[in-house]
Amino acid sequence: MALSSGRVYFAEGTLQFFMVDIGGGNDGLVQPSIANLQDPSSGINWGFVELTLTTEGVIWANISFVDFVGLSFGMAVRSISGRVQEVLGLPAGAVDRLCSSLAAQGRADGRPWASHCISASNGRLLRVLSPNIYAGINPGGFSTYWTLYVDQVWQYYRTNNLNINTQSASGLVSCRVVGDLLQCAGDNRGYAKPSATDIWGCNGGPFAIMPGDNAVHYAVVPRLCAAFVRTTLLLSGGSTQPGLGAGSYYTRNPTNHFSRLIHELEVDGKGYAFPYDDVNPDGGGDAAGLIAEGTPESLTFYVGGVRV
Repeated sequence: MALSSGRVYFAEGTLQFFMVDIGGGNDGLVQPSIANLQDPSSGINWGFVELTLTTEGVIWANISFVDFVGLSFGMAVRSISGRVQEVLGLPAGAVDRLCSSLAAQGRADGRPWASHCISASNGRLLRVLSPNIYAGINPGGFSTYWTLYVDQVWQYYRTNNLNINTQSASGLVSCRVVGDLLQCAGDNRGYAKPSATDIWGCNGGPFAIMPGDNAVHYAVVPRLCAAFVRTTLLLSGGSTQPGLGAGSYYTRNPTNHFSRLIHELEVDGKGYAFPYDDVNPDGGGDAAGLIAEGTPESLTFYVGGVRV
């Protein structure tokens, strides 16, 4: 039996799911939402892991903090031959530690990082929202956060080439700002300046992939957005993306401090902290912690986090 984009939920309590009529004789599943602060499950500490099982028996699994940090997870996949792949994830107490660090970042730059932290009615910290989710609750909090950096990137690449390593048959693609758009060789359309929301989500504005987009466009979008999120475009060596290693990510402001702090907290540095965290340079480390196994014997999830 195949399973595509599945989720396994864990919770300290009972989560509420609903089936609704979506028309055409079809039903839709309403899952718990961290974006809705009035959701029936909003007072429960919960989280999920993601997995896909193909018809060929290949399993793909990952822990994800793209939308929020709640319960801490780790996972391990054992193959029939006994090979074990493991991602340790966040340690126990990660929410408290992350909120403390975000509060410190907010004091440093005056941005509402601490407001990403959501508490239960008794004051206990439950979860930390990603900037993308938080932007839907408070659109003005970071609306100008990336503006100066984006302008600087556009100015620099108006007279310098940005080379995108597509890591595919398209090879190395050269891009340059022409007029108001970043134009890439062989791409079917250009890229306008992204807004803060575009950068947080990596799926809107210039990063939205549309029907008819070609292979070059499909390859450029994740690599370009990852470069913005990690703030590597104006670093020495940043004119090739991906090119710099994880030690160069999040090293200048502005940057995605939510993602930075998650990777600092992760026991082994692995676990999605934004949608395209699986973009890595050739031969570089795996920031996303995506596990793939063609002959799986078992998949184990560990709830509660490693105690370090």
